[in-house]
Amino acid sequence: MEYVYAALLIDAAGKEINEKSLLDVVKAAGFSPDEAKAKAIVESLKGVDIKEILKSAENMQVAQAQAPAAEHKQEQKKEEKKEEKKSEEEAAAGLAGLFG
Repeated sequence: MEYVYAALLIDAAGKEINEKSLLDVVKAAGFSPDEAKAKAIVESLKGVDIKEILKSAENMQVAQAQAPAAEHKQEQKKEEKKEEKKSEEEAAAGLAGLFG
């Protein structure tokens, strides 16, 4: 995980993510650097726009947070329709009682 965090820090600083920079950040954080892990991270991030991925992840979280609220509103509308239908039926039953 420390290599992923290091890559995020390097990207946030606007610098190129390469093996040397990853190893330097990992070492500065107090971990023992592993060249194979650094190389694997660098290779997996080639052509990846980290800022775009983070932005889309934020949008997904917002959408997920809004979904329960939308469901709640739909449930409220259904309950209101049921209540309206009941009151119409009650009114009709009352009128039927007047005319026998």
